[in-house]
Amino acid sequence: MTSEVIIDVQPKDISIALLEDKQLVEYQQEQRTASFSVGNIYVAKVKKLMPGLNACFVDVGAERVAFLHYLDLGTQFNSYEKYLKQVVSDRKKLYPIQKAHIQPELKKDGSIANTLKVGQEILVQIVKEPINTKGPRLTCELSFAGRYLVLIPFEDGVSVSTKIKKGEERSRLKQLIQSIKPKNFGVIVRTVAEGKRAAELDAELKILLKRWEDVISKVQKTTERPQLCFEEESRAVALLRDLFNPTYDGIHVNDSGIYDEIKNYLGLIAPEKKDIVKLYNGTVPIFDNFDVTKQLKSGFGKTVNYKHGAYLIIEHTEAMHVVDVNSGTRIKKENNQEANALETNLGAADELARQLRLRDMGGIIIVDFIDMKLPEDRQLLYERMCKNMQKDRAKHNILPLSKFGLMQITRQRVRPAMNVNVEETCPTCFGKGTIKSSILFTDTLESKIDTLVNKIGMRKFYLHVHPYVAAYINQGLFSLKMKWQMKYGLGVRVIPSQKLAFLQYEFYDADRQYIDMKEEIETK
Repeated sequence: MTSEVIIDVQPKDISIALLEDKQLVEYQQEQRTASFSVGNIYVAKVKKLMPGLNACFVDVGAERVAFLHYLDLGTQFNSYEKYLKQVVSDRKKLYPIQKAHIQPELKKDGSIANTLKVGQEILVQIVKEPINTKGPRLTCELSFAGRYLVLIPFEDGVSVSTKIKKGEERSRLKQLIQSIKPKNFGVIVRTVAEGKRAAELDAELKILLKRWEDVISKVQKTTERPQLCFEEESRAVALLRDLFNPTYDGIHVNDSGIYDEIKNYLGLIAPEKKDIVKLYNGTVPIFDNFDVTKQLKSGFGKTVNYKHGAYLIIEHTEAMHVVDVNSGTRIKKENNQEANALETNLGAADELARQLRLRDMGGIIIVDFIDMKLPEDRQLLYERMCKNMQKDRAKHNILPLSKFGLMQITRQRVRPAMNVNVEETCPTCFGKGTIKSSILFTDTLESKIDTLVNKIGMRKFYLHVHPYVAAYINQGLFSLKMKWQMKYGLGVRVIPSQKLAFLQYEFYDADRQYIDMKEEIETK
């Protein structure tokens, strides 16, 4: 199986696609100015206590307040609280954590009202992003995740991933980490650390310790509250940290800054794979070049087609996702309804497992498969679904089919489900229902080009249009594109873009920065 990561960096957002055998299986899109990110650490203020919920609302400096439950304070909250007071009491000299005394553990049956008070400063970390009307979920049990290790302040144990099965290797890793970790720190050894040398683990441990020191240093030096103390790595690097494996064949990115960031990161964790990072400089949009755009438009939406004419209907409610399996126009085997149902359901299980990863669907998922009478067929479908979900990194649980033919799946959700709008708004009428004559569209484009060249003085730029329009502009020996280049210069470049709707256009300068050429009448 070949795996490739495609990263599309735009001024406002960054999109990351994971392809397995050229098929899109994971997709993430994040605003570059997003205010929340899982892993961010804040020194924040308690805003309101909710004794009835045994929880509180916390101000982390954003429009929406965050939620912190008593049980998420963690067993070592008393140690954090005392150490935070010691740090802020002396702005000149940092009190080292190794000298801190571990306080008694917080009681699990305690009350939020007896533990916190309004206005109190606490160190918190985001564990779940805002979803629908809910604010972000917080914890006071801080952790710093690396490729091989997870560092946990104010713990003292070493845990090894249960996926590392060999007893000798588990003992080696545990003894190794015990010998190199400083006092008052706990460490979780991740699965990918299996077989790694002491030097590699020690190097990463030092990086994680430096992050903790940076957090505490920022808490000590700044008086503004709330304050962001640690920002999670960029989505591109964070995804690679959790996903990367030596089987990757290529990582393609269209931004030089992110390219350098990823290459430097791979140089730390896997120097031998550093050369698989490629900077994409093609004129065609990067997602179009790797066939991601088309798969996005066909993979999202209410109806998802899969093999032989069958399809899924996916609905999202406040409480759950509901999936209905339909055989559609699939050619049926004569006189064998059970075999048809099984074949359709197995195909649905394959596509559904991909959709869960692709859309990052979480919470409760109810799947209505086509009814099957034979118990062995129902068991086969359950086993197929379990096998397909083995590739999914999110925690999940799958129940066998109920007597109504429903399968219940729960899947961990830490950020909102991905929702890509595959419908295209008319770029000319903007929903009014009437447009200018389409034959005049190229005249409109030429008018914009004339403005750019003769009024603004821009000699080189790119015009992105729908592939059909691009084909029309480029057709013929003496094409419209050639006429424009003869009239306005060779700097006029016409690029087909699959993300654009018919009769939609976008201009970009020589540095690929968007140029707004919409007229007021077009955007009303």
